[in-house]
Amino acid sequence: MTDILAGACLLLGATLTFVAGVGLLRFPGTLARMHAGSKPQVPGILLILLGMWLREPVAATGGPLLVVGCAQIVTVAVATYVVGRAAYLSE
Repeated sequence: MTDILAGACLLLGATLTFVAGVGLLRFPGTLARMHAGSKPQVPGILLILLGMWLREPVAATGGPLLVVGCAQIVTVAVATYVVGRAAYLSE
């Protein structure tokens, strides 16, 4: 049962991450691309990390994955803010 749930999380996370990449290529303008790249990417990465943990649910796996997930949330928020601010000031 956990293999099915892990596979579903991995597939959904990969789909969200793919949608973020397509949005970066298709949307016009920096602010639209920034939104498309950051919004689906964070849940996609977190679902992939959850799927990895469900595949091997031990503390030795969960600890590093939790650190990676928290770092992802913080760095995407900061990077999105910096890119948005630079785009706003350059217009």
